[in-house]
Amino acid sequence: MNKIIIIGNLGRDPEMRYSASGNPMTSFSIASNHRYTTAAGERREETEWFNCTAFGRLADTCNQYLSRGQQVYVEGRLRSRQYDRRDGTPGFSLDVTVTDMQMLGRRDDMEGGGYGGQSDRSYGDRGDSGGYGDQRGGYGEQRGGYDDRRGAGSGASGGDPMDVDDLPF
Repeated sequence: MNKIIIIGNLGRDPEMRYSASGNPMTSFSIASNHRYTTAAGERREETEWFNCTAFGRLADTCNQYLSRGQQVYVEGRLRSRQYDRRDGTPGFSLDVTVTDMQMLGRRDDMEGGGYGGQSDRSYGDRGDSGGYGDQRGGYGEQRGGYDDRRGAGSGASGGDPMDVDDLPF
């Protein structure tokens, strides 16, 4: 199985182009940082760069909603490649074919666009549900339950506040 998960920041705005057959593809780079302290107590930070490419509907979504500096979660297949730089020295590249993408960060961090920074949306091209998956649940933005503070009237009887006697345990 070849699968990579990356959380990082976009190094440049996405660039969209089309294949000879007319299929959309969007390219962007992601910088992922690793901070650590050496045994001598020195703080260090290493940055790893990944060249990412998304295809199809996911390419459209990435092109429309992602921008430089934005934090993003990406899943995909990794391919390493060696090439010769212009000065003749060998270079090394980590290329990711993106299969899933989720925009991260707070809503305040997102600018404009139609997305609004909702952190409960995931976009992918796995083939399940046509490429878009609404990922609700977990500890993020839960709906319902015993601590739903979205307004009064969340009790068992509809309009009354929940009483301790209404709890099932």
